[in-house]
Amino acid sequence: MMKRFGIALLAVAIAAGASSLTAQTVNSGLRGPAPLNDEGAAPPMLPNRNTSEREVRNYPEQPPVTPHTIDGYQIDLNGNKCLSCHARARIAESQAPMVSITHFMDRDGQFLASISPRRFFCTECHVPQNTATPPVSNDFIDIDTLLSRSSPGGRR
Repeated sequence: MMKRFGIALLAVAIAAGASSLTAQTVNSGLRGPAPLNDEGAAPPMLPNRNTSEREVRNYPEQPPVTPHTIDGYQIDLNGNKCLSCHARARIAESQAPMVSITHFMDRDGQFLASISPRRFFCTECHVPQNTATPPVSNDFIDIDTLLSRSSPGGRR
């Protein structure tokens, strides 16, 4: 009987502690001053960067980010607005970089005459960047900078 009473008392204490915990407000950097049991309001979306400058890649094989806005671009089974500038036939006129040759390969590594259907939906990998200041500091160093710092006289 005493054992059951102890377990019941412990369950009540845990429930009371949990309810008081969720009512607490913790001000963490990303969360803001929202109570733990509330999601809080999302911050407003900031505008996307809109430039013709290429962004530096952070690691090998990183898909290039989109340096310009793509609001209103049609990218679906019926068309791909990105290819109006980035297709092989359009790069001389648009001065945009051509789609990577890897996008012309099928899954067996065979080259195709046009963009592979599995690479047609650009925004699965290539995304626009917005003007937000990162909410968390980052001390990432790309590999080229790291190598140039480690070799005497820089990398050649």
